[in-house]
Amino acid sequence: MTETTEFLPRIGALVRDARQQSGLTQAQLATTLDTSQSAINRIEKGQQNLTLEMISRIGRALDSEIVGMGTSGPSHLRVHGETTLSGAIDVKSSKNAGVALLCASLLNTGTTVLRKVARIEEVNRLLEVLTSIGVKATWLNELGDLELRVPATLDLSSIDEGAARRTRSIIMFLGPLLHRAGKFQLPYAGGCDLGTRTVEPHMTALRHFGLDVVATDHNYQATTAVGTGPTRPIVLTERGDTVTENALLAAALYEGETIIRNASPNYMVQDLCFFLEKLGVRIQGIGTTTLVVHGTSSISTDVDYAPSEDPIEAMSLISAAIVTRSSITVRRVPIEFMEIELALLEEMGLRYDRSEEYLAENGKTRLVDITTHPSDLRAPADKIHPMPFPGLNIDNLPFFAVIGATAQGQTLLHDWVYENRAIYLTELTKLGANVKLMDPHRVLLEGPTRWSGAELVCPPALRPAVVILLAMLAAKGTSVLRNVYVINRGYEDLAERLNKLGARIETFRDI
Repeated sequence: MTETTEFLPRIGALVRDARQQSGLTQAQLATTLDTSQSAINRIEKGQQNLTLEMISRIGRALDSEIVGMGTSGPSHLRVHGETTLSGAIDVKSSKNAGVALLCASLLNTGTTVLRKVARIEEVNRLLEVLTSIGVKATWLNELGDLELRVPATLDLSSIDEGAARRTRSIIMFLGPLLHRAGKFQLPYAGGCDLGTRTVEPHMTALRHFGLDVVATDHNYQATTAVGTGPTRPIVLTERGDTVTENALLAAALYEGETIIRNASPNYMVQDLCFFLEKLGVRIQGIGTTTLVVHGTSSISTDVDYAPSEDPIEAMSLISAAIVTRSSITVRRVPIEFMEIELALLEEMGLRYDRSEEYLAENGKTRLVDITTHPSDLRAPADKIHPMPFPGLNIDNLPFFAVIGATAQGQTLLHDWVYENRAIYLTELTKLGANVKLMDPHRVLLEGPTRWSGAELVCPPALRPAVVILLAMLAAKGTSVLRNVYVINRGYEDLAERLNKLGARIETFRDI
């Protein structure tokens, strides 16, 4: 037996185990790989010769670097530009709602089923953390339905620190865990490199529930006074999404009334509220800045919930159409969280059609379909800046950089929330844009731009990274975007989905 044939059964066993862990049948995996079920059967039995390219494709399909032998390096994108897109595309479920609901699953010792969860790296990291402390997580099908079973006792001493440090969402474990453990520690949060984002607003809110946190080397050391609850309304010092979510998670398992003022009414907070209501928590004021929560001392119920669609992904797809001067239909757009953006785009000259409203699968969120038309844009008369909902979404602001660079005239963006994110937008100059950095929070763009291809390293912030990818779609020639892990943190199969609209994007790795 040759060395190659000795390894084939071992590779086949890895493929079989990874496929079963992903909840896929042989036929479903075969469809993803554009091959036959009999070929998958031969691979799993070790009876099929495999190229490195096929092993890489299997690894991507199963989200498994163990299977992806020879492809352990970072993933890159090669973009063939001057693309015109066409067709229709559905907006996927909200990334930010999904991670909040994963954290919220810790409240429930019954079975939690979340529908159409985005299979992104941020979710993968949280699942690694959850399973490390004893939660059983099972992907039920190729649609992204996820089942979570939380044990009565969590093994917090076994937490996967490596995974925890790669996501900021870990901070939202504080709310549910303060009721379940008298003392625990969490690794420092990571995620996007956006400058200093204090966790003090979280601590200010959660102290009302008896949480005390001391920051030590690489960890938050938390102690709790179980049964403690607020004696007066909690006033959030910042109307932040995750701060509001943490307060809600803490209030859900406090048997009493909690009033949260200056709460964020943003899309992921509303989804979390709808989910908590299905767990038996009563919440008044959803969609406003004052929430009144009537919690319960324990939650053990079987729950099935579908988070709504992602307005940031919707903005990404509409931006792709604008910069490439394309007519596409973006379906399932959560319009309540896109109205300011669309009103501003109309002012800039965007022509589009909008369908009648219909409800998302959660029965609450209003959706529409948007069909874009090639438009000659002009710069807005005033600066563009984000505001808490119902203002222009903070995460949608970067897309106006690539849009502003497309428009005629000067566009000023003021990103007052993050210290560093605006700086990353200057990378558009390498693709031909005229971008002037006014200070760490403001950039001035002058268009229209004649985009040209270039090779760039992905900036360490999610939305600016996608903005660069969108500019590459319109750029003349071939561009390369290196190390795109940060994009995979927040988007599921973005390159492949754009390719279905006519883009020409290749994923590759350095061998």
